[in-house]
Amino acid sequence: MRIATWNVNSIRSRIDRVEDWLRRTDVDVLAIQETKAREDQFPYLTLQALGYEVAHHGFNQWNGVAIASRVGLEDVQVGFEGAPQWGEPPVTEARAIGATCGGVRVWSVYVPNGRQLEDPHMAYKVEWLRVLAADAAGWSTDETPTAIMGDWNIAPHDEDVWSMEFYEDKSHVSPAERAGFQGVLDAGFVDVVRAHAPGPKVYTYWDYQQLRFQKNRGMRIDFILGNPTFAARVEGAAIDREERKGKGASDHAPVVVQLRD
Repeated sequence: MRIATWNVNSIRSRIDRVEDWLRRTDVDVLAIQETKAREDQFPYLTLQALGYEVAHHGFNQWNGVAIASRVGLEDVQVGFEGAPQWGEPPVTEARAIGATCGGVRVWSVYVPNGRQLEDPHMAYKVEWLRVLAADAAGWSTDETPTAIMGDWNIAPHDEDVWSMEFYEDKSHVSPAERAGFQGVLDAGFVDVVRAHAPGPKVYTYWDYQQLRFQKNRGMRIDFILGNPTFAARVEGAAIDREERKGKGASDHAPVVVQLRD
């Protein structure tokens, strides 16, 4: 089974690229983030025509997560119990969706950005990660292979950004954010991709501005974390940097793992 995650940065803008990529890569399950679409705007028919069942959670032009699977889609769950809300008035954002696909429990997550270190959005991000880690602790010992994947908006190691000097006093690399990411690892999950795509200078995101992609000034912020049962089945993984190239590309690259049967 091939499982992937991809922040597409607007599914409506990028559906043609998603369709082409799925045809080329033979991926069985795709976790999608930043769909930026309401339910009535999501291109269900295009993905269904390719043989995928789809579960989507989205409200408006921000956030949005989905799972597309051609190996079954069962027990869909939207969000985590106790997840914090954001805004005034407070709302629960579309940042997490889970489903069982071919016997594998898959979560597509879009972790809050945090914006700046002193921004209230950072406190929201840290609390969101705390709740996720608490839930993940219950999944780590499950015999069901379980993966939490998506755009974490965190570079957990210094080598995961092109310049620590540039990111000094900025979000994505702060101790609080890294501690939040580590909390999920401490709950019993493991980064199943890094061993197959080691750094440094291996990234999953490049800003559109200042020729960041061409200069390889990126960040590694998209991850697939698996519980021990899932990790034991991983036989390969890769970051599809080629998909970041060309007209109309997302600013993120897909991340793919291959599982043994």
